[in-house]
Amino acid sequence: MQYLQNIKSPKDIKQMKVPELKQLAQEIRQELIQVVSQNGGHLAPNLGVVELTLALHMVFDTPDDKIVWDVGHQAYVHKLLTGRYEQFHTVRTHGGLSGFPKRSESVHDAFGAGHSSTSISAAVGLAKARDLRGEKSNVIAVIGDGALTGGMPYEAMLNAGNNKSNLIVILNDNEMSIDPNVGGMAEYLSRARSNPSYNKSKEEVEDLLKKIPAIGDKMLKAADKLKDSLKYMLVPGVLFEELGFSYYGPVNGHDLSALMTVLENVKNMNSPVLVHVVTRKGNGYGPAEKNPDLFHGVGAFDIATGQVKNKSAVPTYTSVFGKTLTALGKEDDRIVGITAAMGKGTGINLFQEQFPQRTIDVGIAEEHAVTMAAAMALDGYKPVVAIYSTFLQRAYDQVLHDVALQNAPVVFCLDRAGIVGDDGPTHHGLFDFSYLRHIPGMVCMAPKDENELRHMLNSALKYNRPVSLRYPRGAGLGVSIEEPLQELPLGKAEVLKQGSRVTLLAIGSMVEVAKQAAEKIEAELGFAPTVINARFVKPLDKETILAHAENSELLVTMEEHMLEGGFGSAVLELLNQNSMDSRCVVRIGIGDEFVPHGKTELLKQLAGLDADSVVAKVKEKLK
Repeated sequence: MQYLQNIKSPKDIKQMKVPELKQLAQEIRQELIQVVSQNGGHLAPNLGVVELTLALHMVFDTPDDKIVWDVGHQAYVHKLLTGRYEQFHTVRTHGGLSGFPKRSESVHDAFGAGHSSTSISAAVGLAKARDLRGEKSNVIAVIGDGALTGGMPYEAMLNAGNNKSNLIVILNDNEMSIDPNVGGMAEYLSRARSNPSYNKSKEEVEDLLKKIPAIGDKMLKAADKLKDSLKYMLVPGVLFEELGFSYYGPVNGHDLSALMTVLENVKNMNSPVLVHVVTRKGNGYGPAEKNPDLFHGVGAFDIATGQVKNKSAVPTYTSVFGKTLTALGKEDDRIVGITAAMGKGTGINLFQEQFPQRTIDVGIAEEHAVTMAAAMALDGYKPVVAIYSTFLQRAYDQVLHDVALQNAPVVFCLDRAGIVGDDGPTHHGLFDFSYLRHIPGMVCMAPKDENELRHMLNSALKYNRPVSLRYPRGAGLGVSIEEPLQELPLGKAEVLKQGSRVTLLAIGSMVEVAKQAAEKIEAELGFAPTVINARFVKPLDKETILAHAENSELLVTMEEHMLEGGFGSAVLELLNQNSMDSRCVVRIGIGDEFVPHGKTELLKQLAGLDADSVVAKVKEKLK
C-alpha cells in the first residue's frame, strides 16, 4: 500500500492530486475485498462509493462538517479515511469495529445507523442544532435510491425545504437495493439517469419557452400549467425542487473530478440541495459487479472465484419458509406474499417465482406493507408479511391499530429473530415478543426447528386472527421435513421429556439448548429434568405450565429474547394471576442491554444462552 496505510485522518488526503486519489481508490478497494472476504460484510455497497467518499472528505471537513450515512452499509470507506485503517481488519468481529457508523467509535461518525431511510431526518436535526448555535458548517446526508421508497425521507425533505437552511443531500443512486427497487421513485430516477437534457436547469427551460413565438413573456406568465408540464418532461429532479431542494445531477459517481467540482459548487449555497450521484454497486470487483445482490451482505468468500465459503448443506429457516409458503399457495389462491424490499432475504422470492401476481414487494416501506396487508385480509385474502424481526419495529402502530384492532388475519413471519451476529444491535431480533404479545388478540409463536416452522405456518393461516411467527437466521437443525403438514392446537405446548425436580420450559431456538442442557444435568446431577417446547408465548399453555410450576423445585424459562417483557415475563404474570409462588422461576434470556456484534455462537455464550450456562445456573439455584 502506497497511500492507504498513511491515512490517519481526512486531513491526510487534502493535498493529494487526482492521480494520487485514484491510486488510493484502488488501494481502498483492495483492502475492502481482502477484509470482507475474511469477515463477511457489505462489500458491493462500499465498492460503489469509494470515489464518492473520497470526494466528500476532500471537499468537507469532518468532524466540523457532519456526514450522516443512511443504513450504514456504505460506511466502510469512511472508516478507512477517518483513522481506522489499522483496526479495519476487525470490522464486524466481536470487540472490533462495527459494520455501521457508531458515535462511540469516532468523532467523524456524526450519527449512528442501521435501519434505512433515516439519514435526512438526522441531518435536518443536526442542521437545526447548528443554526440554533449560530455556527457555520455543512451537514450532508447520504442516502440510497432504495431508501427513498420509505416515507421518512419525504417527511424530512418537506421540513428541510420549508426551513430553507443549509443542508446537502447526496442521493447515491446505484439502481440496486437488496432486492430490485420498485415503485414510482425507481422509475423516476431511471428517467433522470437516461434523460439527455439532465444538464438543463429550470431557468434554461424557462428561457427556452420564452423563445417560442407562440408563447412569449406574457403567455409564459399565464401558462403556468403548460410550463410545469414541459418542465416535468425536460428537467429531472423537479420532484425534489417541489420539496424545496435545488437539484444537481446526475453526476458520474466514479468521476472524482466531477464529484469534487459539484460538491465545491454546492457547499456554500445556504439552502437545501440534492446532488444526484449515479454509482455502480460492486464497482472494481468482477463477481460483485455481476452479482451485487449476493455481495450486498456476504459471508466469507474466496477472492479468486467469488464463491462463498462454508455453506451449510442443511436448509435454512428462510428457505423452508419460502418452500412451505409456495406449497400452501398452490392449495389456496387467497394466500398473498408481501415483503418490504427483502424478497430473497425472507424467502418470499420462492413464492414469487410461482405466483408473481400474488407477490407484492412494497420497497422499504414496512408501515405501508402492514396496513395494506390488513386491508387485503379484511377483504378475504390471506396475506403473509415476511419481514425481519428488527424491521417490523418500524410498523408497530400499524400492527396495533390497522391489524389487531380490526382482528385482521394477517400472518407476520419474522425472519432473523434472536441474535443474528455480525451486524450487531441494530439487526438483532430481540424485541418482538415484548412489542407484540401485549397486543389484544395477537398470537405469538416460535418453532423448535425447521420442520415445526412448516407446521406453524400452516396453522397460522388457519387460525383466522393476527399471528406472529418468529424464527432464527441461518441453517436449521437438519431434521426431516418430509412429513405431512399438521395444524397445531392453538396455545398448546409440547412436553418433549417428562422428568423430575427441574422443568426446562423453552421457546423457539432455545428448545434445542434445553435438550442439550437436560442431558448434561442428568449426567452431572443424576436426575432427568422435564423439557417442554412451549411453542406459544401467547396464548400460553396455562394448564401445562401451572402443573409443572407446582410440581417442580425449579422452573427455568428459556428464550433468545430480551428478558424485559419476554416469554419469562409472561410466565411470571401467569403465576401471579394464579396466586402461585414465583420464587421457583429462573429466567434465561438477554439482560437489560443491547447485544454487540460478533459471531452468533460467541454472543449466545456471552449472554448465557448455551447449554453449559444453563446447567451452571441450575446448579447454582439448587444449592
